[in-house]
Amino acid sequence: MVNRYRGEISARLDGRELVLCLTLGALAELEERFSSQNLNELVQRFSSGTLRASDMMHIVAAGLRGAGHTFSDDEVAQMQAEGGAVGYARIVGALLEATFGGDDPSRPKP
Repeated sequence: MVNRYRGEISARLDGRELVLCLTLGALAELEERFSSQNLNELVQRFSSGTLRASDMMHIVAAGLRGAGHTFSDDEVAQMQAEGGAVGYARIVGALLEATFGGDDPSRPKP
């Protein structure tokens, strides 16, 4: 079961329900991958609305590793998401929202 307060989401990849989470370590991995100087620069990149397919693959891979999975980037690149590329975009959007999104008034308080 996912814990949205910890930034976790669930996604179906290769027919399996998997948990993803952009932990601090996963975010540091993405900063390095995208040559970002800081977290704010990384957020600006993600907010641009112009993510490449490889960007989405790296975000999903980091999210899987952040949740404790051991998938490599190459393994994630071969995974199928329900809905194809649009499905991957939905996963990335949900993961970024869970990580960086503001207070959602519809969510119950802990």
